[in-house]
Amino acid sequence: MTETSDETRSAGAAADAAQPSRLHRLMRYLPLIAPVLLWAVPCWLLLHAGQNWPLPLTLAGTCLFALGLIGMPLAMVRGHGRRQQDAAAIVGDTLLGSIWVLFTWSVLLGVLLRPALTVAGVGDGQDRARTVTWAVLGVAAVLLAWGYAEARRVPRVRRLDVQLPRLGAGLDGTRVVLITDTHYGPLDRARWSARVCDTVNTLEADLVCHTGDIADGTAERRRAQATPLGTVRATRARVYVTGNHEYYSEAQGWVDLMGELGWEPLRNRHLLLERGGDTLVVAGVDDVTAESSGLAGHRAHLAGALDGTDPDHPVLLLAHQPKFIDRAAAEGVDLQLSGHTHGGQIWPFHHLVRLDQPAVAGLSRHGTRTLLYTSRGTGFWGPPFRIFAPSEITLLVLRSGQGSPSS
Repeated sequence: MTETSDETRSAGAAADAAQPSRLHRLMRYLPLIAPVLLWAVPCWLLLHAGQNWPLPLTLAGTCLFALGLIGMPLAMVRGHGRRQQDAAAIVGDTLLGSIWVLFTWSVLLGVLLRPALTVAGVGDGQDRARTVTWAVLGVAAVLLAWGYAEARRVPRVRRLDVQLPRLGAGLDGTRVVLITDTHYGPLDRARWSARVCDTVNTLEADLVCHTGDIADGTAERRRAQATPLGTVRATRARVYVTGNHEYYSEAQGWVDLMGELGWEPLRNRHLLLERGGDTLVVAGVDDVTAESSGLAGHRAHLAGALDGTDPDHPVLLLAHQPKFIDRAAAEGVDLQLSGHTHGGQIWPFHHLVRLDQPAVAGLSRHGTRTLLYTSRGTGFWGPPFRIFAPSEITLLVLRSGQGSPSS
């Protein structure tokens, strides 16, 4: 009996050990599986699911999807790999955004519209299938055109009051402007960058914060697009922390450039904002991916950022990713400002973002004291589209005294 039990336990342990191995293998294949699904599903639903299109049209459409399936990964590798060819990146990113929208609405309208047409008694099976195809193409075209315009425009200003019970009356009304995730990249947005900075300058900020992901590419490569950041005005300070994308593109170069442009990089350190006899600690940490980058001295170190501060003073923390909030709450931080999520950028991608981050956008409470504000970002990453996730420049007016945060 004992021998049988030992064998059973050994078999169970072997099965448990095999499970992570199978999961790791699946994750390795995911970059291969995902593009196939993105292109194959809409191809089937739009061309082969009962539409009975003329054969030349079916063949031509299938060939287009096949070319997209082959061309998109190749363009993205050439654009974002070692060669960093901006033209290839633009093609690959645009194809990625377009096929995501086409995939999403092929599935949604295939699931919802076709049964509705059947219940309504509209036409025969072929008519209903073709109606769904035209509806998907029409919706996708409208959303992509609108999403491109949304991505390229200067963000609207989102204003909100944030009550911090520990904030002294002397600092009541402090104006904090947050920009983040500008992602200067293959599409030259130097003029857009200047207009964003002009908008920031109308807000009469005491403190302007950039919470990382300035660009995709090195500081040398994207300098022209980032240079307008040097024109930003604040009565007290302009502060910056690194994002994960800086660590794909020689992060120290970006830290140096931001210092050259007059911004103060808060790399695991703080400064004090004082007015009317009251003090606010403004602290910042490197992105959580910094340590794995291998760059000497780069890591997220909250204790170092707060070293020497008075525990009775309220703390405003800059951290690129919202998931740093657990550490911030444990240290009693009053307000964390973050970006990273882009609000999902292209609906319904925000559902996937939620798997990795505790918040996607807006103001949220974590624990008894700590608030987190997550910006949807000022620019866009990769695909030049924003669909149901508008960009923003955020003006937070800090209020002292008791009360609930407003959003």
